[in-house]
Amino acid sequence: MSIKEKLAALLFGSKEAQPEQEQEDPHVLPEQPEAAQESSFLPAEDPALLKLSADHPLQQLYAIRRQESGYLPIPRLCLDEDGALPPEVISREKIRLQAGLRTASAARLKSVQNQSKGADQAERSAGLDACPWFFLSADGLYAWALVFPPAGGGRELTRELLHQAMAEQGISYGVDERAASRLPRDEGRYFTLCLLARGKPAFDGKNGNIVDYVPRVVERVLETDEYDQVDYTALNLTHNVEAGQEICRLIRPTEGEPGRTVLDQEIPAKSGRAVSLPKGRNTEISEDGEALLASVAGHVEFTGRSFQVKPVLEIPGNVDFSTGSIKYLGDVNIKGDVLTGFTVRAMGSIWVGGVIEAGSTVEAGGDLTVVKGILGDGTTIVRSQRCIFAKYIENATIYVKENLQTDVIINGSIYCDGEVLVRSGRGAVIGGRIWAARKVSATDVGSKAECRTSIVLGGLPCTNFERELVHKELEEQELELERLESQPDSPAKASLLGKTRIKLSTSALRLQQLETELADIKEEVQDRGEEGRLECAVAYAGTEITIGNEITRLQEEKRHCVAKLVGGEIVVM
Repeated sequence: MSIKEKLAALLFGSKEAQPEQEQEDPHVLPEQPEAAQESSFLPAEDPALLKLSADHPLQQLYAIRRQESGYLPIPRLCLDEDGALPPEVISREKIRLQAGLRTASAARLKSVQNQSKGADQAERSAGLDACPWFFLSADGLYAWALVFPPAGGGRELTRELLHQAMAEQGISYGVDERAASRLPRDEGRYFTLCLLARGKPAFDGKNGNIVDYVPRVVERVLETDEYDQVDYTALNLTHNVEAGQEICRLIRPTEGEPGRTVLDQEIPAKSGRAVSLPKGRNTEISEDGEALLASVAGHVEFTGRSFQVKPVLEIPGNVDFSTGSIKYLGDVNIKGDVLTGFTVRAMGSIWVGGVIEAGSTVEAGGDLTVVKGILGDGTTIVRSQRCIFAKYIENATIYVKENLQTDVIINGSIYCDGEVLVRSGRGAVIGGRIWAARKVSATDVGSKAECRTSIVLGGLPCTNFERELVHKELEEQELELERLESQPDSPAKASLLGKTRIKLSTSALRLQQLETELADIKEEVQDRGEEGRLECAVAYAGTEITIGNEITRLQEEKRHCVAKLVGGEIVVM
């Protein structure tokens, strides 16, 4: 033997030293360790296979049958051979199958043992016929069969025996005839789980739905371009429609489709729930009842429960002596300017393509968009019950219930119950007073010349503005009452005195209501601990910040400034 052969013999053993292996019988399964036998029943990678313990009654039945026949394919207990069942069905039914199979196997094993221990030879020779056992899913949509082999010389499985057992169990719907015919002839017909019948699942009807052609929520967010500019002409805050135009369409609910179990029992199905068209003011339902139409031309708005169409008043030019002051129940689109001395009031939104000039008044029940800006003289008042979008604001009093967004504010008196955003364009707040309930966000606040700029945060600014207006009206009415009382008596004086006293009483009552409302809101805000904040890239010296009862004045320029109330004191970071 060469050195190479000796080394190989030491490492791997000599072929001559190994005993000659016996020839394997193809009909006898090789012995496997217990763990290997269990793994042959359930590959870990297949969740549809059922794992059986070594002491499971089915294992004992398998051993008895193998001893009698000499050869038997390894059992395969798989719920889903073709991979067509939903995973949730497999995971649910595996638990039920485990319990049911143990009970059925134990009963069969007891019968086999009793038969083999029969009292006389005739009883033992009668044997037990093959016995199909059926497992039905919890919803009755699937039926599996597992056939226990005969024992003691009993009859093998036949097609007639299988169909007789299925009839006794009542399995008659959705039977796979090919599988039922093939099973008795299959080599692995015993101890193998076979899906024999599939029922028809029930399908609930789909609920009715509404397809909207107009968005229900308008996004009031301004987008800036690469030059940090906002195109106020393209905000698209309104959605105009013509008379007869579709606003939304109804999708009818569908009927449910009943199913059937493998026992030929009906499975009821629910029909879809109907919905109604959200019909509101100035809308109508089409003749077929499937569409909501605009009955007039105007602007579509969703009010929370229904669509309504607000009529739109188009002003092709300026609001001047050719049009006069405007009061309108719907929306107003003004192509030009609102000139000095004129008033525009609308229950809906107002769009101004030009400028709101000094000495004018504009009040909107919805949004207000001013493409070229607001140029006031200290007497200009602009009010909106929603949001205001303007190119710039100068020397004007602004009242806005939600948010205000603009490029620059110069010497403005701003009352905002939401946020004041001055980030686009120049992004500067110079002079004046801004009172915002939640936040003021700007690029620059104040100026290098230390122009006094006041920022007030928190509270309820719009209610305070209303109180100031009512208080001013009250003072004017008191002066008017004094002037009338000093005049000689006359029928005209008596009539004017009566009217003035009624106005004075109404204003006093309104002022009292506002004072009560402000006191309640102040306590509520203090209980919640909510205060506003200032955010800006640069805050110049001279800027005055007020939060609650605390006031601070910047003595020097602050970069990347954030001001808020911390521990009862204003902190500027």
